[in-house]
Amino acid sequence: MGDETPSFLDGIIEAMESLLKRITTDPSICHGKPCIRGLRYPVEMLLELLSSGMTEEQILADYPDLEHEDLLAVFAFATQLARTRRLQPVAP
Repeated sequence: MGDETPSFLDGIIEAMESLLKRITTDPSICHGKPCIRGLRYPVEMLLELLSSGMTEEQILADYPDLEHEDLLAVFAFATQLARTRRLQPVAP
């Protein structure tokens, strides 16, 4: 019998997969940009708010439809994008 206890890494992967289910794309919502739970909150906008210095508490207060897990989903999505193996240079 092998060890059937889930590893710490398995737990992280499962949590990330669960969070990423909160990110949806629909051509009729925000031109198909990745959004939170089919709402009109693009991942891009939330990343901009976070990178501008807004705290999670401020964002959740300003956007009551959002939940703590939604912001975690934004980070999970950004993590997936950062795993890109090769970036193509953009011409000026």
